[in-house]
Amino acid sequence: MALAKAEIVTLPHPALPAADWADCYVVSVKGADMRAIDAARRVLGSAPGWVRSLLALRNRLVGLVGLKSAELKVGTAGSVGAFPIVSESNGQVVLGFDDKHLDFRIVVDVRPDGGQGSLVAVTTVVARHNAGGRAYIALITPFHKAIVRSLLNRLEAKS
Repeated sequence: MALAKAEIVTLPHPALPAADWADCYVVSVKGADMRAIDAARRVLGSAPGWVRSLLALRNRLVGLVGLKSAELKVGTAGSVGAFPIVSESNGQVVLGFDDKHLDFRIVVDVRPDGGQGSLVAVTTVVARHNAGGRAYIALITPFHKAIVRSLLNRLEAKS
């Protein structure tokens, strides 16, 4: 089983040109005909219990300081998991929203893997607006990395 690997992200990124923070993880999966929206739904649409618990804790905490919550929604039109769809094509879906402390986008790309299947990449780009945005990213980065890698590894295991 191949595990999700980090890839370098070049900024500025087309999904969020003002971004000043980014990361990307990629995994190889079987199935060369996967559309980006399907990959996004498989990766972000059904999180394990520990991820749902972390998201619930995050929502309680950010609500105290007036930030938007991100609630997991299954099967909601116009969104994938907790994230609204910003744009969509066959090979890429961009999710995310803007808030007072930061704007973020989650970009799910699907591209051929040399005849072996597909590479599914999840890129997160963030434009931090203030000290609160910088502190928030510093605080959640270890959790973010673990969650994205875990979700991608689950995708690879299901293929």
